[in-house]
Amino acid sequence: MASFKALKGQGDAKTLFAAFLYFDFSFMVWTMLGPLATEISQSLAMHGFIMSPSQKATLLSIPILAGALLRILLGFSVDKFGAKKTALMAQTVVISVLFYAFFRGEHISYNELLVVAVGLGFAGASFAVALPQAGQWYPPKLQGVVLGIAGAGNIGVVIDFLFAPKIAEIWGWQAVFLVGGILSTIIFITYIFLAKDAPEEVYTPRPKKLKDYAKLLKDKDTWWFNLFYAVSFGGFVGFAGYMKVYLMNTYQADMSSFGMNVFDEPNVKVIAGYFGALTIFAGAVLRPVGGAVADKLGGVKSLYFFFGTVALLAILNATIVLPFWVAIVVLFLTMANLGMANGAVFQLVPQRFGKDIGIMTGIIGAAGGLGGTALIKTLGWSKGAFDGYAAGFMIFAGVVLVAIIGISLVKTRWRTTWGVAAGGRI
Repeated sequence: MASFKALKGQGDAKTLFAAFLYFDFSFMVWTMLGPLATEISQSLAMHGFIMSPSQKATLLSIPILAGALLRILLGFSVDKFGAKKTALMAQTVVISVLFYAFFRGEHISYNELLVVAVGLGFAGASFAVALPQAGQWYPPKLQGVVLGIAGAGNIGVVIDFLFAPKIAEIWGWQAVFLVGGILSTIIFITYIFLAKDAPEEVYTPRPKKLKDYAKLLKDKDTWWFNLFYAVSFGGFVGFAGYMKVYLMNTYQADMSSFGMNVFDEPNVKVIAGYFGALTIFAGAVLRPVGGAVADKLGGVKSLYFFFGTVALLAILNATIVLPFWVAIVVLFLTMANLGMANGAVFQLVPQRFGKDIGIMTGIIGAAGGLGGTALIKTLGWSKGAFDGYAAGFMIFAGVVLVAIIGISLVKTRWRTTWGVAAGGRI
C-alpha cells in the first residue's frame, strides 16, 4: 500500500524495527501461559493440585491484568525517563521471572505461578513503550501504518502456539520458560544497540505528573478510546490467551483425529497449539493492514466494518454449535477483524492525543488489557456455569454492539472538531 512506501526516508527504520522486535518477543512471553495451560494443569495435578475452570482462567488472566495496569506506569515512565530506559527496566523483570519459573520447574506451586504471571505482565506492558517509541519518529499522516507495524509484534503469540506445546512435550513445560529467558536476553542486548529515543527536533518529551493523568481521564474521548480498545485488543488478547483451553474443551476429538491422520501426531495438545496459532496469526499479521486501511478510509469507517463483522461472528458462535472446520474459519475471521480494528483505533489515537501519546498509549493499552482479562474470566465463568461457551460469546457480542453505538455517537463531533486539523483521515 502507498502508506508503506511513504515510510521510506521518514523517521528511523532501526528504531521501528527494534520496537517491533521488542514487542514481538514481549508479546510471546506475555501470553506463553495460554498454550501451556493444559500441560501446567496436568503437572500441578500430578503433585496434588487440581485447577478448577475458574482457577485456570485466573492464571491465564493475571498476566493480562498485570500488563494492563503496568501499561499506565510504563506510559508515565516513557514520558519521564524515555522509552529506551523504560524498556530495559521492564525487560529485566521479565527475564528474572522466566528463569525463576524454569529453575522451580515441576515443583512450582500455583501461588508461585500467579507471582510469575504478574512478572510476565511487564512483557505485556511493553505495548506502552514500543508504540510511542516508534510513533514519536513519524508524522501524523503515517501514524496508522507505523503503529500498526510496531504493534504487529503481537505475532509473538503465534510463535507461542506453534512451538511451546512441542517443546513442552519433548523437554517439559518448564523448558519453554528457559527458551523464553534466553531469547529475551538476546532481545535485551539487541535493543540496546538498535533503539533510539527521538531527538528534541523530532519529538519533545513532556514529562507528566499525576494531575496530567487526571486531566486526560476527565476527557470523554479518553473513555471512548478505552472502550474501543477494550473491545479490539481486549478481544484479541483474551481469545488468544484462552484459545487452547477453548479448543481442547470443545473440539478435542476432532483435533486428535486430524493430528493422527495428517501429521501422525498423537499429542492433541500440540495440534491444539497449531490450530490456535492459525487463528491468532490472522489478527497478529493484519494489524498494520488495519492501520493502513484506516489511513486511507478513516478510522471511524474502518471500525464500523471491523466491529460489525466481529459482532456477527460472535453471535454465530454463541447461537449455533459449529462443526470443527467451520469454527476454525469463524475464529480465524474473528481474530483477523479484531487485529485490524487494533490498527484502526491507533490510527485515531495519535491524531486526537498527539502531544500526550506516551501516557495515552498507557491508559488506552491498559483498557485493552482489562478487556482481555474480562473476556478470559467471562469464558471461564461460562464454562464453569453452563459447561459451554455460548453465554461468553453472547456477552462479548453485546459489548461489541455497545462499541458500535459509541462510534455513532462520537463520529460527527470528532470529524468537526479535532479531526479538522488532525493531519489524517477520521
